[in-house]
Amino acid sequence: MAEGSKGKGYVEPSFERDTRYINDRITTRGDGEGEWPVEAGRYRLVAARACPWANRAIIVRRLLGLEDALPMGLCGPTHDEDSWTFDLDPGGVDPVLGIPRLKDAYEKRQPGYPRGITVPAVVDVPTGQVVTNDFAPLTLDLSTQWTAFHRDGAPDLYPEALRDEMDEVMQRVYTEVNNGVYRCGFAGEQEAYDAAYDRLFTALDWLEERLASRRFLMGDTITEADVRLFTTLVRFDPVYHGHFKCNRSTLGELPVLWAYARDLFQTPGFGDTVDFVQIKRHYYVVHHDINPTGIVPKGPDLSGWLTAHGREELGGRPFGDGTPPGPVREDERVPAEHQP
Repeated sequence: MAEGSKGKGYVEPSFERDTRYINDRITTRGDGEGEWPVEAGRYRLVAARACPWANRAIIVRRLLGLEDALPMGLCGPTHDEDSWTFDLDPGGVDPVLGIPRLKDAYEKRQPGYPRGITVPAVVDVPTGQVVTNDFAPLTLDLSTQWTAFHRDGAPDLYPEALRDEMDEVMQRVYTEVNNGVYRCGFAGEQEAYDAAYDRLFTALDWLEERLASRRFLMGDTITEADVRLFTTLVRFDPVYHGHFKCNRSTLGELPVLWAYARDLFQTPGFGDTVDFVQIKRHYYVVHHDINPTGIVPKGPDLSGWLTAHGREELGGRPFGDGTPPGPVREDERVPAEHQP
């Protein structure tokens, strides 16, 4: 599953992600089986800044300028065993959906919904039911199906000419890195952990090599592949290195990946979506079976995220023929004290 509530703890002998999602799609046609029509203002993206899978959707939505067409609700960084909750809103209730728990929207779609309550989820506001929580196609559809509502200068995050190679790169990033850190962190047996650790750092070494000669994963411009990698890298030192025992090296000790991550962090649409306080609070508080004390570490020092990265020397145009997004909307700003 994507990041979600889970009633029986997180550690398993050998972690396997539940990938059974509500896999309907929102499309320009919207008339096929399992398809909903693209309509500005009809849907609500429910996300959480703590979650890397939801962070993808927040970044893509901002890069494409879909804030007005696809309004967003944010859950708090922690949840109980039952559901993500709207702790950040007055009264603990989402002001549009009128619900205190994301589970309510899942139950509207499928009474007795049997799996974890996950973010990101797109909810149909008129009916109050979840349309999809299938996070991988969700963001690709924002690029390819919501084009009528893209901002002027929106980048092409899924270029047609690169899609075959992109799909292969994104699949490896997903299995070995995005999911690889969880495979380490939730391993309940030494053998499974050791194998997961080796797989993860084999992939990070591959990325170090790939990015040594190109500014972004697919070349000169940012694509969805970079969004998907970034959300794991930005959590690596604050969470995965210690909490998930991914401790061969910190991100700061991988010079190419560290410079690449800083390049993206300092690019509008990336770092301005990151809330380090919520990220740490989520992992260290929610995963009781990994961190039973619930103590959240004070470190690491985040100031390095704002230092020069030198990646401009590789050339490239981050937004291609497009332009950076404008300032973050006032109601969507991450508190300054939650950032470097």
